Formats: sequence, C-alpha cells, structure tokens
Amino acid sequence: MRIPFHQIDAFAERPFTGNPAAVMILEAPLDDATCQSIAAENNIAETAFLIRRDDGVADYDLRWFTPTVEVDLCGHATLASGHWALMRDRSRASVTFSTRQAGVLTVARDGAALTLDLPAWGAEPGEPRPDIEAALGVSPVTTLWRDNGYSVLVLDHEDAVRALTPNFAALRQITDTLVIATAPGSDTDVVSRVFAASAGIDEDPVTGSAHCVIAGYWADRLGRNSFTAYQASTRGGHVACRLDGNRVILGGTCVEVIEGTFIL
Repeated sequence: MRIPFHQIDAFAERPFTGNPAAVMILEAPLDDATCQSIAAENNIAETAFLIRRDDGVADYDLRWFTPTVEVDLCGHATLASGHWALMRDRSRASVTFSTRQAGVLTVARDGAALTLDLPAWGAEPGEPRPDIEAALGVSPVTTLWRDNGYSVLVLDHEDAVRALTPNFAALRQITDTLVIATAPGSDTDVVSRVFAASAGIDEDPVTGSAHCVIAGYWADRLGRNSFTAYQASTRGGHVACRLDGNRVILGGTCVEVIEGTFIL
C-alpha cells in the first residue's frame, strides 16, 4: 500500500517553526494498531489520517494520533489538513472534517492565513495539584481544570513561563492531564507552553486544543473576545484567538515542508 504523505508546519510563518503534522491521505480506513504504528514511525507530535466522504456531513473523516495514543482533538493537525486540502483546490473557501469526539471542524481561508473553528472547552477554577506544580517547579496564581484532562497553571509573568524546566520523568507519570502554563505576554496578549509527556510529547510546539481551553479565561480577563497568543516552545508559533459563543476561532498560517509516499 502506498499512502500519500505530507508534512506541514502549522501555526508557522516559515519552515521549521510552528508544530509539524503528518497528513496521511487514505483510500479506506486502517485499523487502529496500524494507524498508531504509522504515527510512531513518523515520530512527530501528531499524525492526521484523512478519508474523503461524499455524504454531505463533511468533506473528510479525520483522526489524530501522537506517537503513543489517539487523541480527542488536535488543532494544529486539523489546520495542517485544511492547508493541504485548500492548497490543492484553490477554488474552495473552506473544508470540513468529521471527527469522533470533537464534532465537525472547519478550516477556512482568511486572506493569506487560515482560520480553524473548534469547540470552546472552557476550564473552571480547581484545587492545585502538588504533583504537577512540583514537576514544573512553580506555584501558579490560579489553577484551572477541564474535565477531559487539561490542567491550566496561570503564572504571573511570561518570564516564568519561558523559564520553566519541567521534570519530564515526573510528568510522564501524571497520566490524567495535559498541562498548560500561561501568563500575560509582552509582544502578544498571552504566552503559553504546553506539556503532554504522558501522551509521548514532552513539550508540544504549538497546541490548538490548549487555546480552546484557555480562550474563555483570557477573554474574561482581558475584557474582549479576541486576543493574540504565542506558544513559547523552542519552535514557537503565533495563534490568533477569538471566542465566539461556544466556539473558538483560531488563526494562523502553514508551510508544507515534505511531500512523499508512505509505503506500507
């Protein structure tokens, strides 16, 4: 079997920035174990599997796998998938993806950039987790929780976010949560970093789903529904954020860096 393969840097202004995603174009579904093995072979944050559909529900079925697990929602690999589809049919204004846990997601053109329509997964104030704080080496000013496995640690300044040196061995033992550290920014409204060590990704370069979780908090704190964000990983990436009711609209650009064939 020969599978068309595209590696696309999402939320990236140039190659080697943002978050890389592998986009695999399938003719028919693959079993879960094979998808997981392909994602492990690709060995980047996320591999997206697309299958065309013609029933009017959406343009494609979409699933996402890290090197170790399937995930419920991945923003950057959805943006990358939309980039692939829209760059190959320039007459289209948007493309839709049907997913198993996050519903139908839309990627649309926005001038030279793209927008990504995702569910707003609001987080609520919660009790501190000493194990997470110890693994990151910080004491947050606010702790927020999302019940499907997201922990948000709000710090007082972006320097504290950028200076984090997590104990990844400890984070790998915390299997029930993805950890987001966030603070007010200087060049952007918000700066964050995201750690998903238990899912096989010590630090995720740029995370769309994390911005779904923090969008409500920052919209309330800033007093406006639109704000700019930067994920301060080594690769780094800018994310435009807009809270729209129960949806979050993320904006960014993509760069395709590899085109080839995966031979199975």
